[in-house]
Amino acid sequence: MRILQVSTADQGGGAESIAAGLHQAYRRHGHDAWLAVGSKQTDCPHVWEIPQEPYRSMWARWVREVSTKLLSSVQGLSHGERAIRLLSMTLSEPARTLNRIRGREEFSFPGTYRLLDGAPITPDVLHCHNLHGAWLREGGYFDLRALSTLSRAVPTILTLHDAWLLSGHCAHSFECDRWKAGCGHCPDLTIYPAIRRDATAGNWLRKRDILSRSRLFVATPSQWLMNKVKESILLPGIEETRVIPHGVDLTVFRPGDKREARECLALPQQSWIVLFAANSISKNPWKDFKTLRAAVKHLAAQEKDKPVHFVAVGEGNASDKAQVTDVQFVPLVRDPLSMARYYQAADIYVHAARVDTFPNTVMEATACGTPVIATAVGGIPEQVLDGRSGFLVPAGDAEAMARHAQFLFENEERRRMISAQAAEVGKARFDLNRQVQAYLDWYEQLVMSSERKGVLSHAC
Repeated sequence: MRILQVSTADQGGGAESIAAGLHQAYRRHGHDAWLAVGSKQTDCPHVWEIPQEPYRSMWARWVREVSTKLLSSVQGLSHGERAIRLLSMTLSEPARTLNRIRGREEFSFPGTYRLLDGAPITPDVLHCHNLHGAWLREGGYFDLRALSTLSRAVPTILTLHDAWLLSGHCAHSFECDRWKAGCGHCPDLTIYPAIRRDATAGNWLRKRDILSRSRLFVATPSQWLMNKVKESILLPGIEETRVIPHGVDLTVFRPGDKREARECLALPQQSWIVLFAANSISKNPWKDFKTLRAAVKHLAAQEKDKPVHFVAVGEGNASDKAQVTDVQFVPLVRDPLSMARYYQAADIYVHAARVDTFPNTVMEATACGTPVIATAVGGIPEQVLDGRSGFLVPAGDAEAMARHAQFLFENEERRRMISAQAAEVGKARFDLNRQVQAYLDWYEQLVMSSERKGVLSHAC
């Protein structure tokens, strides 16, 4: 099959790594697979960055060309560079600047309409992942208005990694349910992707109109997110839905020798090691670092016989001011083999979150046979079998998190049993090959259905 996927980047957080993992697996299976991204960060020949500049107006291109020359003359002057970039964006496309000031979501990415032309051969299916990306230089990369055209040209699968498409601006709404009825009067404009003014009602209406004109096959990794989809503005544009859990490479994320892993990572052999991993741990809006750190304090105070060494992967050069336990901050680890060693070295993986769709780290830890203690929010209860592969605790309950960790420390037989069960759960439920095959089977059905409709249409 000819498979074109669309993602924010070919390397990055959970959503990006899922799309990249599927892309690599499709290539290994012998399919013609390509990945179109908003930001290309690797040298993979089958990945390309969606071009925007060639399709912008002559005026916009001229202003940007001039600004590029000016930037070369002020290299190293951060304030100067920032001023030139801002001026360039304002002058080249004033409507975009005005929209941002007004709080309208950014859809002005003309290269989206030529997306299918980027592949060497017209794809059989188009598979889209996250279509927002406020962290990108342009503030995004995908024109949502093109969805109706693209989805009628080729079968289009949309895998949701968060709830951005359902709302007037936010990727997760926490306790707010205004996304069901039209947003407006937003309680928090700073939630990613943040907007300057409350245009959420207008954004919601615009998304509703776009999605209702589209023909989409929607997948989510968790039933929790699918339940939200079925109450949302996305529903009228959906042809079919499927819950397809994400997967990890079990040849990489698997149980390993704890002593050897600690030696490789220079971690203490005689300590309890508690691990947590997330991109920008202390600033990540979806995680709950405050609860996590409080749990570590409780645990360190309770554990007298053996020191607790807390490893936080995802943020380097951070400082922990609690000074009650040994905390080691590690920069984001991109190499899967290296990350697997951290799980193998740990006694427990803890995951404190305010909301989470289906975190990769929980799957990875489970597949490595590391007991998981996590907050019961979002799709996490669908990942952790409470009392078997780990434990679930209420959101914000640091004492409960510490209590379960202490229980595992004090009960070696129970810890070994849960570790073994976690590895079995990972093997049975989180195998990347299962995820890949589920999508390939779906692609094949969609292509066959599309071909039948084409034959019938031609006959008529």
